[in-house]
Amino acid sequence: MKRQHFFQRTIVALCVAALFPFGLQAQKTSLTQVHENVRVTPYPQQEHTIYINPAPLLVPVGMRKADFLQFALSQDSNFPASATIQSKPVPWCMFSPHRILASGTWYWRFRSISESGTELAWSDTYSFSVTDEIPQFVTPPYEDFRKNLPNGYPRMYCFMEEGLRKAPATIKEHPEYKDLINRAETAMKTDYETNPRPYEVAGKMGQMANLLYTAYRGTGEKIYANKMLAYVRALLTSTPDEKLTNDFYCGDVLFLFTHVYDVCYSQLTADERMQLEKSIFRIAKYHHNIQRKGMEENHIFDNHYWQRAFREMLQVGLMFADTNALAEEMLEYCYELWATRAPASGFNRDGEWHNGHGYFNANVKSLWYVPELMSYMTGTDFLQHPYYQNLGKALVYAWPPSSMSAGFGDGNESSSTPPRQRVALADYIARETADPYAIWYCNENNNAAEDFDMRLYRIGKSDKTYPADQPLPVNAPKAIWFEDLGEMAAHSNLPNHPENLFLSFRSSSFGSGSHTLSDQNSFNLHFRGIPVYRSTGYYLNFYDPHNLLSYRHTRAHNTMLVDGIGQPFSTKGYGKLVRMLNGQHISYCLGDASNAYSGISEYPMWIKNFKASKVEQSVENGFGETPLKKYRRHLFLLHPDIVVVYDELEADKPVRWDWLLHSPVQFTIHPKENLLTTTYPEKQFSSIAQLFSNSKCTITQTDQFVSPPDPQKYRKGRSYPNQWHMTATFEKSVANRILTVIRIQPDGTLAKELIRKGNRFHVGPWEITAELDTAKPADILIRNSQNDVLFSFGNENPQVKGADLQREKGSSLLYDQVDGEWVVREMLDREPQATGAVPRIK
Repeated sequence: MKRQHFFQRTIVALCVAALFPFGLQAQKTSLTQVHENVRVTPYPQQEHTIYINPAPLLVPVGMRKADFLQFALSQDSNFPASATIQSKPVPWCMFSPHRILASGTWYWRFRSISESGTELAWSDTYSFSVTDEIPQFVTPPYEDFRKNLPNGYPRMYCFMEEGLRKAPATIKEHPEYKDLINRAETAMKTDYETNPRPYEVAGKMGQMANLLYTAYRGTGEKIYANKMLAYVRALLTSTPDEKLTNDFYCGDVLFLFTHVYDVCYSQLTADERMQLEKSIFRIAKYHHNIQRKGMEENHIFDNHYWQRAFREMLQVGLMFADTNALAEEMLEYCYELWATRAPASGFNRDGEWHNGHGYFNANVKSLWYVPELMSYMTGTDFLQHPYYQNLGKALVYAWPPSSMSAGFGDGNESSSTPPRQRVALADYIARETADPYAIWYCNENNNAAEDFDMRLYRIGKSDKTYPADQPLPVNAPKAIWFEDLGEMAAHSNLPNHPENLFLSFRSSSFGSGSHTLSDQNSFNLHFRGIPVYRSTGYYLNFYDPHNLLSYRHTRAHNTMLVDGIGQPFSTKGYGKLVRMLNGQHISYCLGDASNAYSGISEYPMWIKNFKASKVEQSVENGFGETPLKKYRRHLFLLHPDIVVVYDELEADKPVRWDWLLHSPVQFTIHPKENLLTTTYPEKQFSSIAQLFSNSKCTITQTDQFVSPPDPQKYRKGRSYPNQWHMTATFEKSVANRILTVIRIQPDGTLAKELIRKGNRFHVGPWEITAELDTAKPADILIRNSQNDVLFSFGNENPQVKGADLQREKGSSLLYDQVDGEWVVREMLDREPQATGAVPRIK
């Protein structure tokens, strides 16, 4: 029975893997990029595996030949009228059918239509497949949203107006009342409205309006409304400046204008309302012109737009759609854009942000406001989208309590514990969905009440609560796979986070660019909340020399350089996290960065940024082509305190391999043993890393950056110490294998001795057998002598309790405990779901 049990589990796992295209890929492929930075390929097509049902239809803006596009979708390639979904002509490049698509093959096409009604020829016909396994989430048609447009004002927060009307009666009993008043009083003490050139401080007015609006809605005290009115009246009697096309500045001004119009409607004169509306559309038209050009539906990373401009355009539409045709178009566009490209790009169901953990906070306002509004207006729960269903768990695993984050993306190093915005979003999810991970996260961090941006929600929805003592779910896994993002987060002891070992890994199909970094196949390690090994540098500027050479560049991360060259700032510099297996004793993933070292950045933005900083994308600076053809990294957390890294490296000609590791403290290097020790007296532990390879290496370290941060850009109250950068330089070769074993040793405990016998390595109860001879197939076998846990990557059939485990060649196989049951899981490569051009197999 045991043998049959093993085989059944293996077959099930392999069948799941076989559902995904491309199969086993062991080296660089012909796929240029998984996601196009700006779309040039219609989506979806037969070679695409869609992310959600219904799939959006997306047309590159260059393929629109007139003012409007019309879409046709059918399961019949002849598009009969009786069996075809056909859109009205729309001035954008996207379409959602707003209905679940039946399994099978679907065909679609589009045509351009001029403003006068001239219809151009239909495009080529594209097809894609729908299967029962694809997650489903359907949004109602726009008409269902539009027909419920609120009457009168205020309407900005129509979904909680009842709670806001009741709030003044009990606001003094609210736990956040004192901070609410203190912040509002700070705004009351400003005198921006008396500035002779008020538009010079208009952005600050908008920021203060956030505090005043919350205080007015919470207390009903008109002094706060009067202050906002004073701001607005000062601006209405002044000449606007040219900065009204700057997205952050004009966003602050829009907040002031729209929110005052919303809540002070009856206090404004008819002339003031007309002037205010005119001012709002003067600003909004700039952003809507970008929408009209098909920009947002076709761009993979437009950070500022999604952080705030989208929400601001949606709110303009909400405020004026019943009286203004342009606002009506804005509202419809925003609704359709959310249905096709949101949340988080539309190609991300993981609950995390594809731009990293630092900039996640900038998206929080939209991530709660938009689904709350749309759910209320349509009667459909927008939190049923897979992204939101995974959000609570993602918040926990990517940035656990009392710890730094997983460490990916711009600004990831800026906070040592989860910030208020992140916890406030968890509070929202906890209140609205009772998600147990979100509830635990809020209780452990306990700083949601510090977040003033979402305070209005907590006032308006104060009747929604959650338990203050709910533990983390007992079946919480040791690790999770952010499959769409290409990240893994593994924890040894998440419930007891002061003793937690936290291992994170990134090899992302989104590549590098925007706020992501050139860190494919990199890992970060934290223990007791602080970095053991972590990416280095400081985010002080988006593109100064320090950012380009010592923060964003691959040399700043725990990965590899090839002949001193790193990965470009481009979605073409992508990685793939192709396997992940997880049990009670072993968490494992496999990243493939074979395509990541793909030359220099070709994006106009980065070319401009390099030029502005007087930095060349040269070989001397670590940019350029490489002959790399394989970089596969196997990463293990052997619970609770051992990390193993097994690298497979190949090139078309001999290259120098630089294996990188970064630490906040100095390494003690034992060169004969390739052994590195770091000590962390603050948290009372040490870390011991040892590298093994058949190739010789030279280990060096420095605490100097290639380009140091500019002290003039330092932020007050923060320190910017130098960090330690270790490089293990392996002699030139066409292939290399590197095994690294990392042991965490708390003070006062006996060190686990690492003993090597040929290709066998014993450390504690673990035996690791790793093939380091590049003339032989890659192979790694890990066993635990205390409990029969086994991991195997390779071609041979391993044994467990006398039973042969039949396996696919080159698979990864894990025998471990999952939810109390001993099971075998096996996996081949699971390729990322491409959304751009895919080479067709002939």
